Amino acid sequence: MLVDDHKVVREGTRQILEAAGVVVLGEAETGAQALRLVDELAPATLVVDLKLPDMSGVEVVRRIAEAALPVRCLVLSAFDDNVYVAEALAAGAYGYLLKTASASELVAAVSAVAEGTMVLDRALGEAMARRLRTDDGYPVAELTPREVDVVQLMARGKSNKEIAVDLQLGVRTIETYVSNILTKLGVRSRTEAVLRAIDSHLASVERLTRGDHGLG
Repeated sequence: MLVDDHKVVREGTRQILEAAGVVVLGEAETGAQALRLVDELAPATLVVDLKLPDMSGVEVVRRIAEAALPVRCLVLSAFDDNVYVAEALAAGAYGYLLKTASASELVAAVSAVAEGTMVLDRALGEAMARRLRTDDGYPVAELTPREVDVVQLMARGKSNKEIAVDLQLGVRTIETYVSNILTKLGVRSRTEAVLRAIDSHLASVERLTRGDHGLG
């Protein structure tokens, strides 16, 4: 399902996805409409813009995650600010793609998110990784085996509630693990934790590269 307040963007996105065999169940131009249609249509994947008339795309993602709805969200935005990326992923988005992405990148991202793989636009991933590496000699933290399990699930875009279910632990226990992970990795957000864990080979995430994903 597509969520964007610009009709031309929705139409263009629909054409790209349908040409690749992706079924688009519906479209919404506001956050409230999106939340109603998610309940009605039960899409597997939601492609959502950040800027909507009534609420942010991040709020849409957060409400879907909090309701534990079986839909994975991919943010498709014109904004390349790291703050937006961090907020979207922290809210529960499975991926963040820029609107400058090619048709093949968009299709690949939707497919990856539908399969439960976290996706980050290559340009954004490289910029954030470079910023993390500017910290002088940051240590590769000694994470416990359980903390590694948690950070790997974080890299898949899972919320604390979902991680708790997967690991059969309480949500507050997971929150404690996440807090410890942020402290040990010396970062302030889940996104930075995931990127640092990836850089330290503690987790992996699919990053789209231009030209690496075809439509076939």
